[in-house]
Amino acid sequence: MRDVAALAVRLGLAPGSALLRQALTHSSYAAEHDVESNERLEFLGDAVVGLAVADYIIGRFPQVNEGAASVIRSRVVNEDSLADVARRLGLGESMRLGRGVVKERGAERASLLADAFEAVVAAVYLESGYEAARDVVVHHLEAAIVDASRAADTLDAKTRLRRWCEEQGLPAPDYEVSSSGPSHDVTFRATVRVGDVVASAEGPSKKRAEANAAALAWGEVDNA
Repeated sequence: MRDVAALAVRLGLAPGSALLRQALTHSSYAAEHDVESNERLEFLGDAVVGLAVADYIIGRFPQVNEGAASVIRSRVVNEDSLADVARRLGLGESMRLGRGVVKERGAERASLLADAFEAVVAAVYLESGYEAARDVVVHHLEAAIVDASRAADTLDAKTRLRRWCEEQGLPAPDYEVSSSGPSHDVTFRATVRVGDVVASAEGPSKKRAEANAAALAWGEVDNA
């Protein structure tokens, strides 16, 4: 097991951080030793990571609409991406695992590593506040966010979705748009159906609502 104190220092936490130790405690170990696992921290960390990435996207790319921002976030906040960060931090070697998980080399599982990173972010959030947690997330995911923002589909999701349907031999995306609100402040809501995927989003115009819905749908089919 790696030196947890050294990891704590890298994260800006106290060397003896009890929260970090909990964040590195898998449920299998917790059950064997009657201690608290990292599951509650992972639940909180999932929300903090998502918020931090969304916060960065909105600040860094003011021209990106909400649908495109959702696609960027989905490309970054996922099991594989977070597991990669956990590997770079050496979280697998720092985890407290149950005997069975160790035997099965569970520390190499992407799901376990991704959950561990989220739990670690929650520990930073609880001990040092949101800004510190955001800094950790951005430090480790900034390059991935920037790469995702350069993808053509974040700029023209409707075209990407239509081309994907053609490649898959599926009918063209089917859009339904409704509107609500007073004439001076109309909100449009678009729903797009692509195969088994249905996605809905709002926008200040019919075109923007359709683009936002297409971006959400593309995020689903591209990660399927």
